[in-house]
Amino acid sequence: MHLISPAPEQDMDKNGYLYVVATPIGNINDITIRALKVLSEVDFIAAEDTRETGKLLAFHKIKGKLVSCHEHNETAKAQDLIDRVKKGASIALVTDAGTPSVSDPGYRIVQTAIQNRIQPVPIPGPSAAIAALSVSGLPTDTYKFVGFLSKKKGKRLEQLKKLAIEPGTIIFYESPKRISRLLHEMLEVLGNRDAVFAREITKRFEEFHRGKITEIIKKIERKKTVRGECTLLVTGNVKTDPVCLRDIREEIAEKLKETGKKPSALAHEIAEEYGLPRKTIYQEILDIKDRYPSETKE
Repeated sequence: MHLISPAPEQDMDKNGYLYVVATPIGNINDITIRALKVLSEVDFIAAEDTRETGKLLAFHKIKGKLVSCHEHNETAKAQDLIDRVKKGASIALVTDAGTPSVSDPGYRIVQTAIQNRIQPVPIPGPSAAIAALSVSGLPTDTYKFVGFLSKKKGKRLEQLKKLAIEPGTIIFYESPKRISRLLHEMLEVLGNRDAVFAREITKRFEEFHRGKITEIIKKIERKKTVRGECTLLVTGNVKTDPVCLRDIREEIAEKLKETGKKPSALAHEIAEEYGLPRKTIYQEILDIKDRYPSETKE
């Protein structure tokens, strides 16, 4: 049983299919006709949580053979699942919500499939990031999807510093317990930019807050608790362009060699020139001095 024509590089006389199937992020009706067809016809459904997927299947009256596959067993399961495909089985890979392998389990299985010359078949559908971006009112011509930042503060701040120069809208995922902390850190590192906070997208209590980061912080902190999946969008550095980071680094290296200015003074000068947080530029200067100590002056 084949649901679509085989990919050219696959020998479909021997192999089945691996379908990467997007499922609803909230509203259970947000699933494509094609996804329902695939889920009803595959031999196995590899699910992040078999109970959650079971509810989706039951709602749409689909009887599928579920196999557990989550972040804690994905590495061990990957080769087993792909071996089944190589023997002719067709498998649908799903997560609890949204698209597998995008800030969700699935990457290792897809990678293992490709390594075994199995072409994964995407069955596109809901994505919290794209849904939020489409109604954000922020620029959509260029954007960067980040997903979840590190849980370790030092690494998280380092990630934000690198993102400070990004010209496009930046999209984050965060848990409701940590969203306030993240906003305060963004305010410190990125400055008071325009942002959009989205919660429970497509669900009954869907909510969007728009405004400066400080305004969103106030709105969130007025609540006793924040519940549900959170998506946060922040405007990029509109004063720069896509090649700005390279240009800034070149300018830093040149001025370190020619002027001998102290890092703090140089950081202030360049940050003001490009409209960037001084801390971000200061860190770039330190990184360049560490990488090329013989080419810079004290």
